[in-house]
Amino acid sequence: MQIAILLYEGMTALDAIGPYEVLRLLPGATVHFVAETPGPTRTDSGFLSLVADTALSEVAQPDIVLLPGGPGTFAAASNEHILNWLRTAHATTRWTTSVCTGSLILGAAGLLQGLHATTHWLLHAALERFGATYTPERYVQQGKIITAAGVSAGIDMALFLASEIAGDETAQAIQLALEYAPHPPFNTGSPQQASAEIIERAQHLLSGSNSNK
Repeated sequence: MQIAILLYEGMTALDAIGPYEVLRLLPGATVHFVAETPGPTRTDSGFLSLVADTALSEVAQPDIVLLPGGPGTFAAASNEHILNWLRTAHATTRWTTSVCTGSLILGAAGLLQGLHATTHWLLHAALERFGATYTPERYVQQGKIITAAGVSAGIDMALFLASEIAGDETAQAIQLALEYAPHPPFNTGSPQQASAEIIERAQHLLSGSNSNK
């Protein structure tokens, strides 16, 4: 089972690495970090790089595609090389997935028209411009397309995907292996739970992070 995780400049590291830690433990899985050009790819922090070991053209028919999000999403969603690769790959994938604003790349490729999908809460309007209906869930399945909400939701999506591929017991074993038992100190993990002040602070943090790129 070939899994292709797209890397591009300005992506958010956890969007890729969270699901990677789950999916790499699937029996028979081989994970490829793919990019337009192999080599180091700078993430949105400006400090951390991830390395793409494979060019897009070398993994033309992966079983699973995963698209991370991040401030660089808009450039990636305008890159015809990436979009053409995605359209071709999607024609034969078992699963096509995204995390956070990675769903905008799916939308730009024309794959979300008329579907329910999710993304980071701050970019839901951008998602709907591609003809999708924003659904504020941790992940949303529509046929073989699964979209996850912001950043950490990618782990939840990957565990669901693992259960679909290898069964509930294997997915539960992976969850235990990762000791994934979230118990955050605050109940502000979604805009539905957070106060207006916290939402404003989060928007400020994200805009400040993006301006440093």
